[in-house]
Amino acid sequence: MPTYEAGGYAPPAPVARVALRDPRTGATATDVPLLIDTGADVTLLPRGVLSRLGMTALPEEHYEVMGFDGHRSFASVVVLEMRLLQRVFRGRYLLLDQDHGIMGRDILNHLVLLLDGPHQEWSAPTAPVR
Repeated sequence: MPTYEAGGYAPPAPVARVALRDPRTGATATDVPLLIDTGADVTLLPRGVLSRLGMTALPEEHYEVMGFDGHRSFASVVVLEMRLLQRVFRGRYLLLDQDHGIMGRDILNHLVLLLDGPHQEWSAPTAPVR
C-alpha cells in the first residue's frame, strides 16, 4: 500500500505515481505524482512532464478552470495515455504549473480506492468493495 506523502503536504496526503505516454511517439514519463483529490472534477497534469515527453500542449485550446477559492484561470490541453493500477486511461488532460498534478473524478470514478487516513495509506483492493 502506498503511504501518504508528507513532502509538500500538511497534513500528509494520498498521492498516486502514474506513467504518462505520448500515443503518437510512445515516449513515456514514469513516477509522475498526482494528488488524489475527490473534490476535483478533472485531472490536471504537471506541465513540466511535457518536456520529458517531447510534447507541447494543443495550440489555441484552453479550458477555464476554477479553484476551490473561486479563482478562475485558463488551462492548456494535452492528449496522453495515463497508466495507473494496470489500467490505461486515454484522453485529454489539462495542464497545471506545479511539480505535481491532481487526479480528479474523471479518473477516480473508474476506480475502487480505499483511503485509510488513520494509517496514512491508500490502496486499490483486488476484490470488489461493496
